[in-house]
Amino acid sequence: MSFQSYISGTGSYLPERILTNADLEKMVETNDAWIFERTGIVSRHIAAPTEATSDMAYGASMQALTAAGITAKDLDAIIVGTITGDQIMPSVACLLQARLGCRSIMAFDLAAACSGFLYGASVADQFIKSGMFRHILVIGAETLSRIVDYTDRQTCILFGDAAGAAVVSRVAAGNSSRIYSSHLGSNGALGDLLSIRGGGSRTPFSQEVLDQKLHLVHMKGREVFKSAVRSICDRAQEAMTANGMKVEDVDWFVVHQANQRIMEAVGQLLNVPVEKQLHNIRETGNTSSASIPVLFNESVRSNKIKRGDTVLMASFGGGLTSGAMLIKY
Repeated sequence: MSFQSYISGTGSYLPERILTNADLEKMVETNDAWIFERTGIVSRHIAAPTEATSDMAYGASMQALTAAGITAKDLDAIIVGTITGDQIMPSVACLLQARLGCRSIMAFDLAAACSGFLYGASVADQFIKSGMFRHILVIGAETLSRIVDYTDRQTCILFGDAAGAAVVSRVAAGNSSRIYSSHLGSNGALGDLLSIRGGGSRTPFSQEVLDQKLHLVHMKGREVFKSAVRSICDRAQEAMTANGMKVEDVDWFVVHQANQRIMEAVGQLLNVPVEKQLHNIRETGNTSSASIPVLFNESVRSNKIKRGDTVLMASFGGGLTSGAMLIKY
């Protein structure tokens, strides 16, 4: 017997503190006009000193569970896409399993950077289709402010903190909602374009790592831009082709909110009408794995995305990873 999966509920969490471009002017050599022109960002949310990734993930998860009409006891698994876990171990997913009061279920973190949510949702989709599970909580959550160099104007202007969540559930009879397919890729040969080189087994934490800021994000922006546009377009086209669809068959395009210029380039290459493109980068910045689920949830709650709409989500991130998922919400 074959099963289908769908997104039964969504949620998101944004920290209270807001870091504006004007604030950044006081921290690094930059200005509001320069930042906005190059990124489309005006402000981003920053976690409180006492707030960690699991705290934000919990807030988003509670919203998603309520929206799905289930409780934590109904969950069969938790998958968290993140590169900024509270600690090396236990995972954010295991911390959530305990805090939510779940049964003794499968829980693990997945590291695919900005593609983390789509990678996680794809894994959840396969577990549902296999018949093994009924409800899986998938989260993208990042506290990027802890790994950003606030003396580097190329990177510190981009990133913010957030968490987004979705419950992926088995489709019941009579429900036309579903995940059509997912398409994932990577290009590890270009991994050094966006990386955190220190703190792992290759270069363990040391005074030298701290002094050279190897534990913080390093990015070669121009090269990342080219690869991001190409990869997002490739994955998005794969998703549409696999399902016999064209741009006109898709109601909404939810692309990773990395940089306004990247999103505009993707829209132009795929010939996506501006009115079909959803954005929130102006107020959130780049929140990595949280980007797509936060934007999706906000669009659902603002009644832009409605049940029955066809939505294409596409992402790109460090690794270099990329992914797309086509769904009927």
